[in-house]
Amino acid sequence: MKIVQIGVIGAGSMGNGIAQVGAQAGYQVVLFDISGTQLEKAMASVQKSLVKLEEKGKLTASASAIVAKIKTTTRLEDFGNCQFVVEAATENRELKFKLFKDLDVLLPKETILATNTSSISVTEIASKTTRPDKVAGMHFMNPVPLMQLVEGIRGMATSDETFTTVRQVSEQMVKIFIEAKDSPGFAVNRILMPMINEAFFALQEGLATPKDIDQAMKLGCNFPMGPLELADFVGVDVCLFVCEVLHRDLGDSKYRPAPLMRKYVEAGWLGRKSGRGVYVYAK
Repeated sequence: MKIVQIGVIGAGSMGNGIAQVGAQAGYQVVLFDISGTQLEKAMASVQKSLVKLEEKGKLTASASAIVAKIKTTTRLEDFGNCQFVVEAATENRELKFKLFKDLDVLLPKETILATNTSSISVTEIASKTTRPDKVAGMHFMNPVPLMQLVEGIRGMATSDETFTTVRQVSEQMVKIFIEAKDSPGFAVNRILMPMINEAFFALQEGLATPKDIDQAMKLGCNFPMGPLELADFVGVDVCLFVCEVLHRDLGDSKYRPAPLMRKYVEAGWLGRKSGRGVYVYAK
């Protein structure tokens, strides 16, 4: 099936990034969110990102031409002409399950449904539809326009044809595609989140200051960002959710979320998006 138009659910940082790289790849894009205000913010973010890339000579078309390929909507029904839909809503099991049930009813049976989940079982998401063979994981990294990786995940019923299409769409978006098993956290977060969690344990125990923990990993391990900086960038609440999934589904105490991480979430210190996390940010 030729993919001409893709739908993207969620106009947060992940969703608007996926919409942008989709439009850059030549697809017509329909970007959905329940909030019109969020859609306006998303399009402003896409415009700003594209202008920067245009100034650096990194676009094959003008920023305005790429932006014109993205249409916004607050109605899922407007995905009717999409051959491929990527869900990038909040990392919440029940929300994703409901979205996939709704999409299954609304969209043609041949439409492929991909989820950008970073930790939830793709097999379980697919089971909420009558087309589990057409469902796969397509995990982008943040910020989407700059990060090269897409992590592909097959559910138990994902067909070879569907997974090949997910790979082709990713590569059309100029991403490097890897395949990971449908296991909690997949490959990236199975390794990354325990490291971030351990950084919170180190902070909780007073092993070093936040700045020194981050400096240690940047200068000692050549990481571009320290683990606490990265937690703030990703969202401390997202980190906690993934750690909870790893702990619950793998049943190993080594994945137990650091109590300090949980306290940060309870305090509303979620990172950059809330203005405060491990570090304080100017609003």
